[in-house]
Amino acid sequence: MKQSFAVSIGGAAGQGVATPGNIFARIFARRGLHLNAYNAYQSIIRGGHTFLTIRTGPEKIDSFGDHIDLMIPLNQDTMDRHLRLLGPGAAVVYNGDTIKPGAAPEGVRLCPLPVSKLNDNSRNKVEQNTLAVAAALSMMGIGFQPLEEVLGQQFKKKGDAVVNENVAMARNAYHYSTQNFEPFARPLPMTENRKAVLTGNMALAMGGAAAGVKFYCAYPMSPSTGVLHWMAAHARKAGIMVRQVEDEIGVINMAIGAAQAGVRAMCATSGGGFALMTEGLGLAAMIETPVVVIDVQRAGPSTGVPTKTEQGDLWQMLGAGHGDYPRLIAAPTDILDCFKIIPEIFNLADKFQCPGIVLGDLLLSEGTGSVDPGDLNFDVKIDRGELITSANGNGANGYKRYLLTESGISPRAIPGVPHHTHTVASDEHMEDGVLISDEFTNPIKRREMMEKRQRKVAGIEAAVAPPELIGQPGADVTLIGWGSTMGVIQEAVEMLNEEGISANQLQIRWMVPLHGERIVDILRDCRHTILVENNYSGQFARYLRSETSFVPNGHIRKYDGEPFMPHHIVEAVKEQLAGSTKLSVPMHEIMV
Repeated sequence: MKQSFAVSIGGAAGQGVATPGNIFARIFARRGLHLNAYNAYQSIIRGGHTFLTIRTGPEKIDSFGDHIDLMIPLNQDTMDRHLRLLGPGAAVVYNGDTIKPGAAPEGVRLCPLPVSKLNDNSRNKVEQNTLAVAAALSMMGIGFQPLEEVLGQQFKKKGDAVVNENVAMARNAYHYSTQNFEPFARPLPMTENRKAVLTGNMALAMGGAAAGVKFYCAYPMSPSTGVLHWMAAHARKAGIMVRQVEDEIGVINMAIGAAQAGVRAMCATSGGGFALMTEGLGLAAMIETPVVVIDVQRAGPSTGVPTKTEQGDLWQMLGAGHGDYPRLIAAPTDILDCFKIIPEIFNLADKFQCPGIVLGDLLLSEGTGSVDPGDLNFDVKIDRGELITSANGNGANGYKRYLLTESGISPRAIPGVPHHTHTVASDEHMEDGVLISDEFTNPIKRREMMEKRQRKVAGIEAAVAPPELIGQPGADVTLIGWGSTMGVIQEAVEMLNEEGISANQLQIRWMVPLHGERIVDILRDCRHTILVENNYSGQFARYLRSETSFVPNGHIRKYDGEPFMPHHIVEAVKEQLAGSTKLSVPMHEIMV
């Protein structure tokens, strides 16, 4: 397996778990290391249990992994919950004045810090975080200077006195750790290729800016709120109008209005908010106005588990809005793909004049990862489709916004362009937009319009590349996944191959268009297929069966609110290949 190192920080909300996490992430990224981070937290603002894991290494890190090398418990609860889960070679750095470790598993090193001595009896409880980070970096073989630089940036808004105090305390802890704690056997390497660190929500928002979005609106709903935060913070610089709206009904209608006026418009929500948007989504389809909606899935139903992840909204997206109409649904596979998918889906939505849905989840949106800054390309190709922005004489004899065409795509004029007047309404209409249902519903025109819109489906399918098998064909087992399970399945495949079980992977990025025939062509030649997804009912398995009649040999499903870990998949594959079961449901390890 590739070299990696995982550090976990646990405590209660309000204890400052995020601050040491940010410090570690910055230092790792500046050393040219890749990283992947996941924060398991609760709904309350203060209290509850928060556990942040940051995994880093010199090669791309596909998931937050299976093992913890270093744990920093900020309270007794974290020590009690997680100490027993550590394995040989792991270490625990903690406040020896207040936290009692109990019996540690064999091979786990306990490294208590005399916090009151190192911080000169300061009453600031958050300072233990700085001390623990400094001690941990010493054990990792990382010099003190990078920490000093990051502390200066982290606390500069609080003034020089706070910065100097934290640096002095950190230096005390660093030296104490060097003198008293055994370093880890494999120091983290360093390269010159610095990485950018961002969350999936940041990547989605940045992708919107790259795509030329000029209007963004939302009602705050976790875990999608980070998109709104980035947009609001960068609105002026990016030239984007940003609005926080009173509810999701207003959000979708406002976004459609902006898109109808001619700009690229985007909004984001989670499953409960998306439910309020579905009638508006149908409006966008009827008036053939492109708009992009991001749905960041969380555990449901109803308000569900607001701070936990799930892939439970697929069928909601497939059935969003009543009636038949063309749409686009894409599920990004990692944080960089969150950035790349937005310009891609906007170009398609504009070209085919239909709604586009980006189906993310909490694991991606609130997860943190490293990317090569060069991969964040803001100079992307922008294709607005058949968009008429100035008078060209073609509309003088009667512009037909919904002209019947062989492709189903009609010339789209920006409102206000001379000689291109048309009616826009939610009812079925003639080619010029005039309704057909006021006095007499013309069945011929209704059929023509339905068929015109649906003719876009063939063009959409041709415009999107089908999925391809990842790995060598003819493997013992093929793991099928969609969206955010990409990385953890990749790592499970590596582990299986190393253990002598040949494995490969088929990851689905586009839900609509599905490319069902291509998927079946690939899977037909596979020896044993297992479908992996984060929901109870196997939503993608059901969708794939409904579209292609294909049924995999087995299933691995997880719906406890936590994401897959690589060993969950590896162990499930082994038990299924042994014939023990066709359905494996791994459970996240917790303290009983």
